[in-house]
Amino acid sequence: MESIYLLAAFWFFAAVLSTILANRLKISIALMEIIVGAAIGYAAYYFNLLDNLSLNADWMKLLTGVGAIMLTFLAGAELNPDAMKSKIKEVSVIGLVGFFAPFIGCSLVAYYIIGWNLQVSLLCGIALSTTSMAVVYAVMLEYGFNTTEFGKGVLGACFINDLGTVIALGLIFAPFTYKTFIFIGATIVLSIFLRPMTDYIIKRFAYKTAAIRAKWVIFILLTMGVLALWSGSEPVLPAYIIGMVLARTMEKDGHFVRRLRTLTIGFLTPLYFLRAGALVSIPALIAAPVFFVLLFFGKVISKIFGLYPAIRNFRDDKREKWYYTLLMSTGLTFGTISALYGLTNNIISQEQYSLIVGAVIASAVIPTLIANNFFLPKHLLEKPFLDDQVPDEKDIINKL
Repeated sequence: MESIYLLAAFWFFAAVLSTILANRLKISIALMEIIVGAAIGYAAYYFNLLDNLSLNADWMKLLTGVGAIMLTFLAGAELNPDAMKSKIKEVSVIGLVGFFAPFIGCSLVAYYIIGWNLQVSLLCGIALSTTSMAVVYAVMLEYGFNTTEFGKGVLGACFINDLGTVIALGLIFAPFTYKTFIFIGATIVLSIFLRPMTDYIIKRFAYKTAAIRAKWVIFILLTMGVLALWSGSEPVLPAYIIGMVLARTMEKDGHFVRRLRTLTIGFLTPLYFLRAGALVSIPALIAAPVFFVLLFFGKVISKIFGLYPAIRNFRDDKREKWYYTLLMSTGLTFGTISALYGLTNNIISQEQYSLIVGAVIASAVIPTLIANNFFLPKHLLEKPFLDDQVPDEKDIINKL
């Protein structure tokens, strides 16, 4: 047991180091955690200590999985359905273009240039079609864009983009079964009844018991996560939908939302991003650098050429257009999930997996660095709300 505590302490030291370096270098904390994780993974590989990192230990998988679920839920909670009605055309067009452009582009690169077979090429196209909700939301939160009209549009488009990835993976490689329909039915029923149930629990028990809102939300997220896994889907998908369903309820209590963010950003997501970086096989990328570069640029260039013309129809400011485009060019959560699905089901080899995941991780880091350093829409910047800041009285009054 001592070894688990020691390893956990090591990973959180890496998280602290990442935060300090991110502050010094003026880049996103999430990106620095990925970079530091990759450096740790390479050092462990070099000194033959990779197994000691426990990257595939059950406790690590649980914490990082819950981190991805919580971060996705919080992103969904930013999108009040009433506010999104006016943006339905924008998020639908940009989200669909954001999926189809790299899916087609990367599949063609993998098939005609790299020479992979059709099945591997399609899996590659799906994995590289994603937009990283985890990275985008973490960046939005860090700069305060999550509360702006601009930020809500980006997050909505991310959801449509990743929904396209999930559907494509299911249609091409995992045909729908009765489990899928049970999962879809349960999600629809939950979407109808979850908010009134949550409002009742808050009104009846919120200020009389210890943290029942957090316990209730986490219970629902994990329950739907189990159902998603059982049906062959991924637990982050219902997390986003649950967040959107509860958006109106969550916005009534800003203090509660900030406490959930503190739990998520301070405890769970550092492990998620550090592990994502550590899982990159740098030796595999060094062994086939040309293929890695082709996949990375295939994703980013197809995203840019597809997205920028579409975004121009909805944005006038040049910085906003490029920032929007570059953030939509990132990838992480569903990209690694898709690649892992291909590896687990013997669709792709270990080497192909490493190349695809390497390109996915690179797309999470490089476009975001360029966006934040050269195209940050400073006119939209809002001061983020500090976790330890005393909330306004209106944040703790029950408005139900």
